[in-house]
Amino acid sequence: MNVLRVDSSIQGPASASSELADLAEAAWVAERPDTTFTRRHLGTDPLPSDTWANAAAAGFMAAEQRSEAGRSALAFAGSLADEVRTADAAILALPLYNYGVSQHVKTWIDLLIAGGSPGERLLLGKPVILLTTRGGSYAPGTPREGWDHNTSFLVRIFADLWDADLTLIEREFTLVGINPALDEFTEAAATMKNAAHEAAAAAGRALAIR
Repeated sequence: MNVLRVDSSIQGPASASSELADLAEAAWVAERPDTTFTRRHLGTDPLPSDTWANAAAAGFMAAEQRSEAGRSALAFAGSLADEVRTADAAILALPLYNYGVSQHVKTWIDLLIAGGSPGERLLLGKPVILLTTRGGSYAPGTPREGWDHNTSFLVRIFADLWDADLTLIEREFTLVGINPALDEFTEAAATMKNAAHEAAAAAGRALAIR
């Protein structure tokens, strides 16, 4: 079995989303030690910013009309789509930044769409663990309820557009202990962290043996 793991944090070893992905992966490997992983880190190795524009433009042209840049970008987009197609499952660590999906994750998604066939369900029926983190809280009743424009977008893409069998795991208040303004939420943040860690490991175990 091959699992595609995608990380996107810009926090390096301090990443809360990658920590969740590590737990899911470790639990997965404990059940299926023969698993291989295809890894892509969009935060440390971002995709070229102009590739999507070139690939999208080339996709609307006849092959003989495409520029060299367009042909190269479209081929690259196709290779990204192949990473998803050939994976048997995926672990995706995609945190919220500035109230939405990060620009490097959006570029990856746009390139997957450009590299796939129109309407292609790239993850049809495949188990996908989506791990997303937020520095504050966007829960109902909080001052920033409704400001999370990341999670619903990702669910729309992976579950609704690409038909993944999606397990969503969320963790909030990752900036507690870093931003003094959030110190009053220390206990709540610890509870959320523990719950997310347990859920990530449980998801890795459950999907590995399914």
